[in-house]
Amino acid sequence: MKRRDFLQYTGLTAMALSISGFKYFNGTTYVGDCETTTDILGPFYRPESPLKNNLVIPGLKGEIVEISGVIRRPDCQTVIPDAKIELWHCDPEGVYDNHSDAFKYRGTTFSDENGKYIFKTQMPIPYDAGNGNIRPAHFHFLFSASGYQDLITQIYFKGDPHLENDIMASNPKSELRILNINTENGHNHILFDCTMKKKLDLSFNSFRMITGKYQNVNNNIETIELFEHNKSLWIKNQVFGTRYDYIGKNKFRLAGLPDDFKNEMEINIDEMRNVSVLKTTIAPGRIKETIVYKKI
Repeated sequence: MKRRDFLQYTGLTAMALSISGFKYFNGTTYVGDCETTTDILGPFYRPESPLKNNLVIPGLKGEIVEISGVIRRPDCQTVIPDAKIELWHCDPEGVYDNHSDAFKYRGTTFSDENGKYIFKTQMPIPYDAGNGNIRPAHFHFLFSASGYQDLITQIYFKGDPHLENDIMASNPKSELRILNINTENGHNHILFDCTMKKKLDLSFNSFRMITGKYQNVNNNIETIELFEHNKSLWIKNQVFGTRYDYIGKNKFRLAGLPDDFKNEMEINIDEMRNVSVLKTTIAPGRIKETIVYKKI
């Protein structure tokens, strides 16, 4: 299925720029802002990809590349062992494997005792996402670890001619995720470290109350289905779903959007315990859209 269907260093001795973010020297070591920024999940996430870190498919075109990095806590220093890393990307024709049991170009691995992970795969290509929108080549990641917020993100590559016109890759928050592909002795390597955030959890009873099917109050045909997966709230789609992060005060936000975009859901429960969702979408150049759904 095609998607259309759906360092420079600073030069200052007290500062350093890593793949994860800015750090400063406190006299002993480098600390500071090492946040790994989020990106959209995309419509083609599939859970339960097999435990494998070699995704190379012999006979298919695409340069072989090794991707590795270290998973760290918010202090920018302490590593996280046994973190789960899911990787997925399109094939050499720009197609995602959304249904086969082979889970082509999809795999899961875990960080070792030093927080390190590694994948070996083939480079994806830019592809037409519809309406002439060419997405630059990219890899999708989902990082998860006990006690931390799941991190959904993507990485891009310097020199890709499609970066400038892509809404997500051109977002300033993506700057530190536009990476070099380093080649040494004929081997391609990408370094991508990740820093996790502490998790803001909802209770089991909260999820039980708000998950289920909802109907547009102004359109009896349109429905959405909310479900829980790994203690996060999702809206069901044709492949699996789209994840929303809890941001407090009964609100959930689609992660990874540029600052001038907004996609949020606010859950409302009346005195009769009837549940409704106010979904708000704002995009540059468009009228603010609000839709109310009631649980059925």
